[in-house]
Amino acid sequence: MSERYSQSSETFKKVEEIKKSDLSDNIKLVASKVLEDKPPSKAELVYLLGLKDSQERKSLFDLASCVRHDNVGDTIFVKGIIEFSNYCKRNCLYCGIRSSSKIERYRMTKDEILDIAIEMSNCGVDTIILQSGEDPFYTTEMIVDIIKSIRETTQRPVSLSIGERTVEELRIFKASGASKYLLKQETVNREIFEKVHGFDYDTRISLLKALVDLKYIAGGGNIIGLPDQTLSDIADDILFMREIGVRMAGIGPFIPTKDTPLEHYPAGSADLTLNAYACTRISIPLVQLPTTTALGTIDKNLQYKGFEAGCNVIMVNFTPDIYRKNYRIYDNKRKVEFYETIDDLSKMNRRMTSLIEKAGLNQR
Repeated sequence: MSERYSQSSETFKKVEEIKKSDLSDNIKLVASKVLEDKPPSKAELVYLLGLKDSQERKSLFDLASCVRHDNVGDTIFVKGIIEFSNYCKRNCLYCGIRSSSKIERYRMTKDEILDIAIEMSNCGVDTIILQSGEDPFYTTEMIVDIIKSIRETTQRPVSLSIGERTVEELRIFKASGASKYLLKQETVNREIFEKVHGFDYDTRISLLKALVDLKYIAGGGNIIGLPDQTLSDIADDILFMREIGVRMAGIGPFIPTKDTPLEHYPAGSADLTLNAYACTRISIPLVQLPTTTALGTIDKNLQYKGFEAGCNVIMVNFTPDIYRKNYRIYDNKRKVEFYETIDDLSKMNRRMTSLIEKAGLNQR
């Protein structure tokens, strides 16, 4: 048994329960490997990803929740997003802010960004996430200035999600105070990646590995339901993220978007997304794992169900309404409001008390 789990741990108790049950040998083997801190094999992940609504699937979710409890605790971390630009030089087939899109474009000024960051800090959010399309208007110097200003003013961690930048730029951003960077691989299937993105797969993978090497809290992630994707591909994504050492994983279902080449393609499966959360948690026990807005766009309650499958992060949106309506990376994007989310989480039987009291969220 791994030193990670004692006989009094929730994971040990759950594994013992599974081993004594009449569940399949597959789930029992996976549970035993979790206790030994051994990741599921690719074949085992494919099996788990394919589970339908059943006692076995419930046991997978329970096991993932126990692994989360014993490794990162049950606190739900609330991170805030500022979508500061919807310009993008890329023309990805599924994205509503692709370069050929006819949407109304916007760019926020440094002062606008900083004012919102201060509001987020006052609310008590855990991390300030700066997100945009791949917009070369924002030079290295501009991004550095924004990072330093937010850090000096709020003392909150700054996370970047601004697409591909050079390794030297990533190094500079890190030195300037950015501690986290999300750059999803989207899929490690080269053929699918290049079909939907139309640009270099090797560059994306090498930059994600560079983020890990630069000691960022590096985030990868994948889209569930891309054209021609299989359960084997999704298993490969989970194994890839474990192998390179990501510390965050953003996983969400594909959502079709009007006026894109994939607008009539079916949405990704919410159930498969939840299975992927559970598989990722038991494969990478210490990972920061958001239950994503894309899942909540299918159904708000499904986003909260992500916490039952091992997630421990939710991202709320602070982008002003005047801009938010045009940050249309997919249709009908759920508006994850801060206070509504806190109220919902507080009603759940989870360990939110310390976060709520610290942030003064009950003193509106």
